[in-house]
Amino acid sequence: MNDHTDDRTAVERVAYVPGVFDMFHVGHLNILRNARLTADRLIAGVVSDERAEAVKGARPVIPEAERLEIVSAIRFVDRAVLEDVEEKLSMWERLRFDVIVKGDDWRGTPKGDKLERDFASVGVEVVYLPYTLHTSSTMLRTALTRSIAEL
Repeated sequence: MNDHTDDRTAVERVAYVPGVFDMFHVGHLNILRNARLTADRLIAGVVSDERAEAVKGARPVIPEAERLEIVSAIRFVDRAVLEDVEEKLSMWERLRFDVIVKGDDWRGTPKGDKLERDFASVGVEVVYLPYTLHTSSTMLRTALTRSIAEL
């Protein structure tokens, strides 16, 4: 995908959905599909290996280059970029999107409240989408770790 942020029309609404997208699963597909419904274009921010490790305490199973390639191939995604910064607002400074989309597991949490404050200051709407409860990369990682330990 191209790296031009100024190639949209004046009326286009652009959404940004950040995520690690490790061990790509139906929950990832759901959030990308539903995030695309919030805007004319969707940019997916794939969190870097280093940032994911800093936040989650473990490196992703799938390396960032491969996660970028997978997310780029999803038809709902117009552009995939590497998110390699600590603050989501720094990604807005790079990309100038109109909406940021997060799972509703962020709503009402300290990090969700900060996200809302930060983006209210630049006029970006925060949209929460339902979190897929029955599948997550953390659950998959735990199941894999148990299976390997049982070998």
